[in-house]
Amino acid sequence: MVPYVPKAVISERLPIIFPEGTPNRGKCTSDIAASAIFVLLYINAIEGSGQYLGPKHVYCMSDEQASQGVEEQRSLYGENCYKRSFSPTGTRWYADNTRESIRDDTIREGLILVGAVGAREDLPTTSSLPRYFLKSGFEALFDPSLGDGSLKKAIDNWQSENLTPGALARIRIVRQGATASTEGVQISFPNGETRRMAAGPSSTITKAVVEEFAPRYLVTPAVLWVSESGNKVVSRDEGLAQTIGLEIEADRNLPDLILVDIGTDDTLIVFIEVVASDGPVSERRKSALLELTDNAGFDRRNVTFVTAYQDRNPAFRRTVSSLAWGSFAWFASEPDQLIVLSEAGENNTRHLHTWL
Repeated sequence: MVPYVPKAVISERLPIIFPEGTPNRGKCTSDIAASAIFVLLYINAIEGSGQYLGPKHVYCMSDEQASQGVEEQRSLYGENCYKRSFSPTGTRWYADNTRESIRDDTIREGLILVGAVGAREDLPTTSSLPRYFLKSGFEALFDPSLGDGSLKKAIDNWQSENLTPGALARIRIVRQGATASTEGVQISFPNGETRRMAAGPSSTITKAVVEEFAPRYLVTPAVLWVSESGNKVVSRDEGLAQTIGLEIEADRNLPDLILVDIGTDDTLIVFIEVVASDGPVSERRKSALLELTDNAGFDRRNVTFVTAYQDRNPAFRRTVSSLAWGSFAWFASEPDQLIVLSEAGENNTRHLHTWL
């Protein structure tokens, strides 16, 4: 069996293994997640061992049982827990009605999705038999003998081999925002110029919009306007604005960025809102911005709107219901993907196959 690992060690390491930016992080670092991993290790439900875990193993665990770290005691708990005659020792950690939460929220929608836990494929979905196990290699991250340096190396290796490119990108972006120096975030513009913005998540997303979004989705991108909290104007291209007839006034209800695609037959104006916490392109916001381009004589077909997020975590979930139809949503952590909020209208509805 793998060495006995106290639950406290697991609770301490989970937030390191699954740092800020990890998809469904809360479900992988919660107390129930720590309990589930403790019991998986406790009964030696490791890939290839032939031992498996079911929700009952978790909700029947108690402090008294968890303190019994001898291999024989651990094996007996794993083997007997699902027998009708089984009677748990001490006060159980969770009630019977947590079964679905352990199975669905923590294991299926959390630990399995990040590659920490696997499930037997030879059981029917209706079977009540234990089916879950720790993926090979994941159990080593909880070895109590690992020092700080060895633990970091082991976690880095596991993350690179098991987390998706999107998850790794999200983690990297969050770290960049958290560790940005007091000198701020330096942004490289399409014309070769650079600007420095104050450190923070909004600036990190703005940098991604200018350096990643613009060259991906615009033919010949140009930055017309960039602003930030506490400094309404960071960069403004007056010459380009005048050339295309757009009157930019700092005291108007302007977005965080205005990009222009000058590589198309008709110049495309792209209004972008950066959302670190709030402030997406809502219907009200969209109407206010269209007034600006209407006054400049732009055809609305040549104006579009993007709400830029760091990832698909809390800020997006909190604001997605207010996103305007006829706009886009983009995530810095998944730069090659774009959400389209189509408003074709009742008479121009597209069949699903036309989107494929």
